[in-house]
Amino acid sequence: MSIAEHQHDATFSFEFFPPRTTEGEKKLLAVHGVLADLKPDFFSVTYGAGGSTHEGTKGIVLKLKELGSNVAPHLSFGVSTEQEISTLLKQYQAAGIDKLVALRGDMPSGMGSPAQYRYANELITFVRRETGDHFHIDIACYPEIHPQAKSYKSDIQFFKQKVEAGADSAITQYFFNPDAYFHFVDQCEKTGITIPIVPGIMPITNYVNLAKFSANCGAEIPRWIQQRLEGYADDLTSIRQFGIEVVTQLCSKLLEGGAPGLHFYSMNQHTSVKKIWQDLDLPAKP
Repeated sequence: MSIAEHQHDATFSFEFFPPRTTEGEKKLLAVHGVLADLKPDFFSVTYGAGGSTHEGTKGIVLKLKELGSNVAPHLSFGVSTEQEISTLLKQYQAAGIDKLVALRGDMPSGMGSPAQYRYANELITFVRRETGDHFHIDIACYPEIHPQAKSYKSDIQFFKQKVEAGADSAITQYFFNPDAYFHFVDQCEKTGITIPIVPGIMPITNYVNLAKFSANCGAEIPRWIQQRLEGYADDLTSIRQFGIEVVTQLCSKLLEGGAPGLHFYSMNQHTSVKKIWQDLDLPAKP
């Protein structure tokens, strides 16, 4: 029996970031067309630091919805007012969008007043107060600990606050060690967290970029993977092929271990994530 047959109730999705140019938007819509043929459960669209891509995110979200895809816009307070967030929620509701990814978000560079900066549990509480149960709310979590967390235990407690505020499921930061994910899920269950925790999956296509992203978000690149990638130097074809092999094996272990789906950070590209999806024989849903 294939993994696909085991995972008929699991959730599979792709993430985009809003492009900043007309050409970038054309490329993104082309990538969406390729990935939409795989029939994922939904596409998510990120929200820049402090809401810096507010209009870009909304624009892409509404276009993808018009094209027939289920879309989950990312949302954070950032420096936005409650009225601005309320207006955005109403626009999403009117468009038939019923899923959100609620985040604290990144601190905008040069931001003057940290007092304006509000946490994800506050956003979830606000969304529930404004819209009731209309939205399925996803939240973020970190199997290898948030880089700003004081401890592993305190990080899980912050995660629990978001769950108790009304989150329905969670998507993790990416990682390459499946044991980190399974240990995290076990620890969450011991604290009473029972919502689905979907692994976030990052394709490996460029080692320099991956190392930079990982340093910023606290994701560990195992030494054996690091050594192999450094050995390929600028051979991007070999890096991509190795990355597909490594990430496909990671996904297989996660699904076989009971992970409730996969969320692919596409980086607005389709080649690697499509190949991984096909190698895993993931289910196409109506």
